[in-house]
Amino acid sequence: MDALRGFALMGILLVNALMMAGPYGLGGVTDPDASALDRTVEGVVQTFAVGKFYLMFSFLFGYSFTLQLASAERAGTSAVPRLLRRSLGLLVLGVLHAVLLYTGDILTTYAVLGLILIAARNCTPGAALRAARILYGCLSALLLFVGAGTLLMSDAETAEADAELAEGVPELIAGYRGDASSVVRTNIGELPDQFLAALLLSGFVMAAFLIGLHCGKRRLLADTGHHLVQMRRILLVGAAVGLPGSLFAALTVGGLLGPRWSTFSQMVGVVAAPGLTAAYICGMLLLMRTARGARIAAVFAPAGRMALTNYLTQSLIMALVFTGYGLALYDRLSPAAVVLGALVLYAGQLVLSTWLTARYRYAPVEWLLRTITLARPPHDRERSTATR
Repeated sequence: MDALRGFALMGILLVNALMMAGPYGLGGVTDPDASALDRTVEGVVQTFAVGKFYLMFSFLFGYSFTLQLASAERAGTSAVPRLLRRSLGLLVLGVLHAVLLYTGDILTTYAVLGLILIAARNCTPGAALRAARILYGCLSALLLFVGAGTLLMSDAETAEADAELAEGVPELIAGYRGDASSVVRTNIGELPDQFLAALLLSGFVMAAFLIGLHCGKRRLLADTGHHLVQMRRILLVGAAVGLPGSLFAALTVGGLLGPRWSTFSQMVGVVAAPGLTAAYICGMLLLMRTARGARIAAVFAPAGRMALTNYLTQSLIMALVFTGYGLALYDRLSPAAVVLGALVLYAGQLVLSTWLTARYRYAPVEWLLRTITLARPPHDRERSTATR
């Protein structure tokens, strides 16, 4: 689980870096000056990363929820107070993260939807899986219906909508290049739009939670050797479904489709993303059963063990680079430079995570969240489950 979480952390960083680097990140607003290289880089990230890795985190969150229940049972205490305190801790961290650093925060969504997991803690594995399928099916049908409706818009109406979005770009750039108070005000101003985006995607997060809950209750990751055939099947089917949909969404980001296709292709990308997420998870699990895969897992695992600290540190460093907190390079770097910088940052986190986890049981934010969860500082003998 730590290795999967570390792998997901890399993908989330690539997406967040492009979103934090400027107003044109990943096709939200069309950049009229984007080069072919810029569009290619964004298209690759859109295809292979956008919408996939936060779902992987969501699946792991649901799976580790069962570990939290088991931990409380071993301690002879009620799990609900612990889990409620944990959700409160995530909520506070998420609100601070969104206001001060990055508005695309996921922790607040996890904190709120985690309450549904608490309510559903006694459901059967089968019920969790059925609920996830129903939720995914209904939301997918709704998004595809709405997206298809936008194809009826004329080119003039699409151009007018794009122009309205572009009107706010100069103000956004000035806000993030200003002083610290300007950055905070701009973040707060962006929160309503981010709330709507989070609301749109929360159903898919909840479905991933429930699938993780299903797998956790059945302890499917405890011995993957019994599920090799199923994992290979999921890998192939997930890639066959998820990759074409993701490529279709990337065509708009790359400028190969007209603006009228933008909303529909984005909706197709959202609906197809879980397929590629499932393929990634099963592919990683199969890879980790090999000698080379075990070595790769050992590289990712320390970063995943302190994923919360790494996630917040990524946002802090990027805020210092892109906003008026530091270098104010917002809208001044190409997507290729941003992605390269993100990979360098992640490589540094892999090294630092290996060093820290070899010396300390908990990273700083994990220790804080575990203290909130237990309502006391954790003892050294306790197994770290703060981010699981």
